[in-house]
Amino acid sequence: MTMPDGRKTSAMLYLDGVHVSFDGFHAINNLSLTVAPGEMRAIIGPNGAGKTTMMDIITGKTRPDQGDVLFDGRTDLTKLDEAEIAELGIGRKFQKPTVFESQSVEDNLLLSLREDRGVRAALFRQRNPDDTDRIDRVLETIRLQGVRHQLAGSLSHGQKQWLEIGMLLAQDPKLLLVDEPVAGMTDVETHQTAELLKEINRDKTVVVVEHDMTFVRELGVKVTCLHEGTVLAEGSIDQVSENERVIEVYLGR
Repeated sequence: MTMPDGRKTSAMLYLDGVHVSFDGFHAINNLSLTVAPGEMRAIIGPNGAGKTTMMDIITGKTRPDQGDVLFDGRTDLTKLDEAEIAELGIGRKFQKPTVFESQSVEDNLLLSLREDRGVRAALFRQRNPDDTDRIDRVLETIRLQGVRHQLAGSLSHGQKQWLEIGMLLAQDPKLLLVDEPVAGMTDVETHQTAELLKEINRDKTVVVVEHDMTFVRELGVKVTCLHEGTVLAEGSIDQVSENERVIEVYLGR
């Protein structure tokens, strides 16, 4: 697309000069960030760095005071509400999993497929072969084929996180925003989550906010470190973790 100043962007996600203030506090301060189609990007930074506010801006929960926020090279997200942004193909997974615990794993995915969000309407509507195929593919991706008929409430914490990622995948988004996916996971689950996200990244653009540096290293992707609402450093995990300012404000010595 052509920018107001004549530049073109092919980015899946483009933020430029974004500011947000809450009661005089600059939560986001001249934030500029570009994520390419098909990229996976890790976002790190101390508490209060603006990571959650950035996700809120992308998903329409918070409107920036100024700056450009563009999706898929053409759509101005600042003009849309949360539902319209979700319809465009941006899916967000929050830190705490919110699954329907009294429904089976498979039915959780079926509920996510439905445009009619009423639980009874979704579960009792006739399932078509496309639904079954998509659910089978998602179950395979999130490694829950063996528990498809189990109640979601009986899953481990890690499995619930995977199910919620699967519920997003069922909606076939172009961009997934994933907030601290491995918080509270075992080492084995953390490793499996890294593999799962790499698999998803084969045909989806993914932005991961995370504190677990071992997990970020395992992802092996470009890292952006935020601090006080702006980009402090960007590059490989090694480049970012050796940056003097990142060590000072986030990693410690």
